[in-house]
Amino acid sequence: MAFRTIDYRGGAVVMIDQRKLPSREVYNEYHDYRGVARAIRSMVIRGAPAIGVAAAYGMALAASNAALKETARFMKLLEKAKKELAETRPTAVNLFWALERMMEVAHANEGRGPEKTAAAMEREARRIHLEDVEVCKKMGKNGARLLPRKCAVLTHCNAGALATADYGTALGVIRAAVEMGKSVRVFADETRPFLQGARLTAWELMKDGIDVTLITDNMAGHFMRIGMIDAVIVGTDRTMANGDVANKIGTYSVAVLARENGIPFYVAAPTSTIDLECPNGDACPIEQRSEDEVTHVFGRRVAPVGVKVMNPAFDITPAKYVTAIITENGVAKKPFSRSLKKVAGCR
Repeated sequence: MAFRTIDYRGGAVVMIDQRKLPSREVYNEYHDYRGVARAIRSMVIRGAPAIGVAAAYGMALAASNAALKETARFMKLLEKAKKELAETRPTAVNLFWALERMMEVAHANEGRGPEKTAAAMEREARRIHLEDVEVCKKMGKNGARLLPRKCAVLTHCNAGALATADYGTALGVIRAAVEMGKSVRVFADETRPFLQGARLTAWELMKDGIDVTLITDNMAGHFMRIGMIDAVIVGTDRTMANGDVANKIGTYSVAVLARENGIPFYVAAPTSTIDLECPNGDACPIEQRSEDEVTHVFGRRVAPVGVKVMNPAFDITPAKYVTAIITENGVAKKPFSRSLKKVAGCR
């Protein structure tokens, strides 16, 4: 890729500041886990897989900075860091998956002392990072086979390299299809209120030289009806045991429109996003974000002062609208209650 979403260099977590894209390509450095937590919460970094990698590196920083403490104090500081990082984004299940994985390493190495535990945790965080890249590439190949030789694909939000450690989930499928020699045209809807489609997806795809057309959110149905969309591919922040998916607000509307127009609706889901403990979408926590994201655009107010605002960051797309769920271990099809267990069991 021509950019790096996240890296760990010189004892610091380095992230591209996605709030400043596409006008400026700025990289921020974070030297403690609280800085990483603020970056996740404020959407310097976003996208479930990328959040998981960031949280892993945040735990590595917490361990490194506390390595000179005695063991009992060291472990308490790690638990505190885990708690604070877990509170940043409640919907993205990768966050909790990565934190649990890091703490498993901490407990397994506890008897070796804080310094060796910190070193082991750094290695694990780097492993999580590298695994995410490989997962996205495998998932991309699995999904690319579902697309015809020539097609137009609609995507919602940003599920690309910026939402992962590299390559992407939904955009990974598109990248893999292009690498296979398929002719893919992408329609990226803007994705209000944070404009991830307009600012991030369009920027990523243009950097890769992939044909992309930007549309507003309320244009999707029009282009489906007139036959200009062949497939929809989105990412997910949490995939429930029954196949319901939580993704950026507006995904549900796109799924309903796709079904009405006979268009396949695919979800690119690393197995780390599959939550078999969550039975369905009704049990999934939905993050509520600041009203300023709705009332303001780039810091400028566009709504009347005092107007009531609701701003859920995600919605639930019921499994009945999902054609298939693409993972690194294969493509899950209905009934998802069985197929998701099979692909998740391979992780």
